[in-house]
Amino acid sequence: MLKKIKNTAEFIQDSTNQFQPQIGIILGTGLGGLVNDVNIEHEIEYEDIPSFPISTVESHKGKLIFGELSGKKVIIMQGRFHYYEGYSLKEVAFPVQVMKFLGVKTLLISNAAGGLNSSYKKGDLMVIKDHINHFPGNPLIGENIEEIGPRFVDMYEPYANTLISKAEAAANKHEFTIQKGVYVGLPGPMLETPAEYNYLRIIGADAVGMSTVPEVIAAKHANINCFACSIITDICFGEIKPVDIQDIINTAMEAEPRLTLLFKELIYHI
Repeated sequence: MLKKIKNTAEFIQDSTNQFQPQIGIILGTGLGGLVNDVNIEHEIEYEDIPSFPISTVESHKGKLIFGELSGKKVIIMQGRFHYYEGYSLKEVAFPVQVMKFLGVKTLLISNAAGGLNSSYKKGDLMVIKDHINHFPGNPLIGENIEEIGPRFVDMYEPYANTLISKAEAAANKHEFTIQKGVYVGLPGPMLETPAEYNYLRIIGADAVGMSTVPEVIAAKHANINCFACSIITDICFGEIKPVDIQDIINTAMEAEPRLTLLFKELIYHI
């Protein structure tokens, strides 16, 4: 696995004139517009990258973007991978491990999530302060790769408090509200039953989604600081209504300008 990760990182470096990103960004459902603000230097399709998975979700474009954003060199995953697509958790986390060998020190992640907290409404931004792993395993199971990180990873602070504080300051500066909460990651692709939503609230979750947790576990293993933010795209409490995936995407796109502004401000102050 280490050889595969290094070979992929070397291919990317050779294809981008040894571009050295400081910050990695993983864009979720309906959130690809951030790349419009990037001074793009290179683009690579996932299908052209050795050992890289291929994004199969319609709203995920499937390419790596390299360039400058808010004065920092960034690598952006325009489209991510999910366990429900048939990938193993190791495959889902593979790009984060590659980022480690590209020099990434900070990882920013966005996603669409269902709101479990009764104070949330559609379109809210929720900064993730902690998570609950409800996937069937994690990407670190198996032989440990010492060149990436230690066998036993401390998950005491999975999301960097310093980055959360910077995000709060950015939201205050631009006069919009952000929530802070606990994200629970489930495998999907089905959404949860009303009874499952109730269970997730009982165990302490504020939002639920099908991503992010494997990538953050891999990033912590690699000593990469993490920040993640969810757009609350549907409401999972009270009178539960059927969910339309297009409605989820539309809600994410409506909230995208605020999330883009938040990420740009955060990147500027890293």
